[in-house]
Amino acid sequence: QVQLVESGGGLVQAGGSLRLSCAASGRTFSSWAMGWFRQAPGKEREIVAAIGRSSGSTYYSDSVKGRFTISRDNAKNTVYLQMNTLIPEDTAVYYCAARGTPRFIAVFTGVGDYEYWGQGTQVTVSS
Repeated sequence: QVQLVESGGGLVQAGGSLRLSCAASGRTFSSWAMGWFRQAPGKEREIVAAIGRSSGSTYYSDSVKGRFTISRDNAKNTVYLQMNTLIPEDTAVYYCAARGTPRFIAVFTGVGDYEYWGQGTQVTVSS
């Protein structure tokens, strides 16, 4: 069973930064593609960023491109989301997700593409 635990959320002023971490259990982290999603009140869960088994394969939604960076450390079984220049519209619960894949460079952007989910961490950006 895979467990994902997010951390690093909190309250920050607009223009500030946060780094989210997602620690994964299991010995096969390097064989998983990972994603960060967010869900604001009354809205559907949406992709923020994704990373393939290869750290060189990444995807960003248009709303965060240039401000957020996804990365992974296979030695620590951890994926990160560095969030800079935060705006109030970034306020949401942020979820980490994982799925196994044999494809080294594939990234996945759909909610239904992922098998495992963390419990979420709240990010609140004040204006």
